[in-house]
Amino acid sequence: MLVAKEHADYAQAFQGEDDPRLDEVSRAVKRFGYQQDALIEVLHIAQHAFGYLDEKLLTYIARQMKLPLGWVYGVASFYNFFSFKPPAAHNCVVCTGTACYVEGAQEILQALEAEFGVKPGQTTADGRFSVTDFRCPGSCGLAPVLVVDGELLGRETAASVIARIHAQLAGEPTPSQETSA
Repeated sequence: MLVAKEHADYAQAFQGEDDPRLDEVSRAVKRFGYQQDALIEVLHIAQHAFGYLDEKLLTYIARQMKLPLGWVYGVASFYNFFSFKPPAAHNCVVCTGTACYVEGAQEILQALEAEFGVKPGQTTADGRFSVTDFRCPGSCGLAPVLVVDGELLGRETAASVIARIHAQLAGEPTPSQETSA
């Protein structure tokens, strides 16, 4: 949890750093005219650029937008699509909407927990794999639907997902990578 800081403390957050990702955040803040109602969009851009929102980055955004750090953290922590931890090397997002649930999403989540020891919202201790659940990406005809490392997969089984994750963790090509090569 972030603690309140004096403006002078967080004004130094990124001083002297030359990071193109930070330039992207700065351009967004400027493009939105430093308006506080653009905070969510700026947070999205920052998370896209850095992969997650750490205290230093939130402090930088607060300084740039002339907002209290507590306000910025409050907005970021309110919405579940913002992350405060670095992303895992590999990620499996499982839809738990009605169609996917009926078609086996719960069994997939249970298999992932049994095989890798992670529940939704968790990352393995080595930081290589995480599991997330979400509601309906709008592909109900493909239930159960997953997104593995950014690739939408449909009609998966627990066994096929476990095999795919093991292949990705081992650096082996997955079926979709083999067909596109």
